[in-house]
Amino acid sequence: MASTTQATATAPPSWHAAYPAPKTEAPSITREAVLEMLRDSGNVPGKDLVLVDLRRVDHEGGTIRGSINLPAQSLWPTIPTVYEMFKAAGLRKVIWYCGSSRGRGNRAAGWFADYIAERGDSQMQSLVLLEGIKGWATAGPEYVQWMDEYDQAVWQESKP
Repeated sequence: MASTTQATATAPPSWHAAYPAPKTEAPSITREAVLEMLRDSGNVPGKDLVLVDLRRVDHEGGTIRGSINLPAQSLWPTIPTVYEMFKAAGLRKVIWYCGSSRGRGNRAAGWFADYIAERGDSQMQSLVLLEGIKGWATAGPEYVQWMDEYDQAVWQESKP
């Protein structure tokens, strides 16, 4: 009887495996609170707060108005520069999000919160958007109207 050797496939390490886990669990913020901030004419995205879309697919399906795209996979080595730019701009709230409320948003917000704490900065806050962009894009028209390049087809539930 001939023996067969079956190769065991090992998954490559995740993109973040080369970086330390965040020490801080960044606080979360609800979409309702973010929408209220955006509606408040006293808050200007890019001046008072910044929304950071961490998705690698360049705003597929749309993005929250005023967001910048910094893919999570390239964030870790750029945190010092990103912090300095945000600090120079006087930003007080940095709101991170990805497709859902897990993973990249929490990791990025935690890393940035760690960096803020290491700098002794009590003015800037790193937050993660609960339910991510999917929660925002599927929450109804009052949220969709605050999206740029919204594509409803991306957010529709797949049907069996």
